[in-house]
Amino acid sequence: MSVIVTEFVTLDGVAEDPDGSGGTAIGGWAFRHGPEAVAGDKFRLGTLLETGTLLLGRTTWELFSKLWPGRTDEFSSRLNAARKLVVSRTLTDVTAWRNSSLLQGDLLEAVERHDGDLVVIGSIGIAQALARRGLVDEYRLLVFPSLVGAGRRLFDGAVPADLRLVSTTAVGPAVLSTYRTR
Repeated sequence: MSVIVTEFVTLDGVAEDPDGSGGTAIGGWAFRHGPEAVAGDKFRLGTLLETGTLLLGRTTWELFSKLWPGRTDEFSSRLNAARKLVVSRTLTDVTAWRNSSLLQGDLLEAVERHDGDLVVIGSIGIAQALARRGLVDEYRLLVFPSLVGAGRRLFDGAVPADLRLVSTTAVGPAVLSTYRTR
């Protein structure tokens, strides 16, 4: 089992509100680089969409459940078909996006017990909680050439760690950097 965290990140480390849907003053920084900068399988998830499970927080799931179900291109179809595990204390119904189910019980315990790969998409709080427990195996960061100066950063409050760079690839205006923790 691997836990893979995927995030859009600015050059100054901000992961918050890349599409502007959060309504923050800094929001929309990823989309300022054009739709092709964020479209398709930018994180190179490939077969993980068929074999793994997406782990999403409520805010990310609610946004995605409105965006993705109506799309029919190859990547969208694979994302829509993927298994999704939703972490929420308030949601009771996740039928708006097929193959979604609510995580029952404690997040960290559920992740430690889970069989198979988990892919965290967005969901900064979940990524941070998993990292603090040492449960993240890999980070796939799509780093955009933007400086926004403020906002939630993926590694705020992180425990010290040395990561191993696995790959870097130019993806339009951004760079996909993959790091392993072990």
